[in-house]
Amino acid sequence: MSSKEGGFRKRKHDNFPHNQRREGKDVNSSSPVMLAFKSFQQELDARHDKYERLVKLSRDITVESKRTIFLLHRITSAPDMEEILTESEIKLDGVRQKILQVAQELSGEDMHQFHRAITTGLQEYVEAVSFQHFIKTRSLISMDEINKQLIFTTEECGKENKTPSSDGQDKQFGTWRLKITPVDYLLGVADLTGELMRMCINSVGNGDIDTPFEVSQFLRQVYDGFSFIGNTGPYEVSKKLYTLKQSLAKVENACYALKVRGSEIPKHMLADVFSVKTEMIDQEEGIS
Repeated sequence: MSSKEGGFRKRKHDNFPHNQRREGKDVNSSSPVMLAFKSFQQELDARHDKYERLVKLSRDITVESKRTIFLLHRITSAPDMEEILTESEIKLDGVRQKILQVAQELSGEDMHQFHRAITTGLQEYVEAVSFQHFIKTRSLISMDEINKQLIFTTEECGKENKTPSSDGQDKQFGTWRLKITPVDYLLGVADLTGELMRMCINSVGNGDIDTPFEVSQFLRQVYDGFSFIGNTGPYEVSKKLYTLKQSLAKVENACYALKVRGSEIPKHMLADVFSVKTEMIDQEEGIS
């Protein structure tokens, strides 16, 4: 069948007998070209293996950070707040040990070449740390403060390297650090607003009428800051702005219900009233 009739063209070497085809046995494996391509192969394989290890570490960081956030949400109903904060700090220390491994993997490498592998975990870590900081201080943690926590001294490196060296000294001597990029910081703070909205709902359910107003004021300041960035920032940041606006609207509606009807509704029924208002807002947004 010819190619004009919709068939496939035969390749030239298909006409040769099988035993006459070139098998490539005459290629000189010690030639400079072959040696160069072998070194390229080894370099690409090593880079790919490093990328996969970073993806696994990022996944572990994400999981542990989420568990820390779930733990911190219990603080609205727990009698002892300090106990939960202490437990969350222990969990975050475990997350930082994972970040230490990331810093060791990226030693001598350009971080931006592997940024896509670790960005999800770093955003989740920023969200967990900023959530804990807000519960403690009712303020936003800065990027510099987060980066200061990600500087690991020799003692911390020694804990990670549990196999003693032959001369009795730690061969991984030095300071390891990993810097959170501005984009990861902004995306983590944007995700924080959703957790604050959930904390507001839980607080109302437990009869706490002060926390929603504190959260509302804080979210307005964060929203104002993101509004200054607008569409000039990265695409991911502008995409988070809509979700941030939704969270702020839900918290403000909760504050409105508490201010107008808080005195006439029993505390154990405030959560039901607020949940109904939240469902109505979601339906209106879905229609629009």
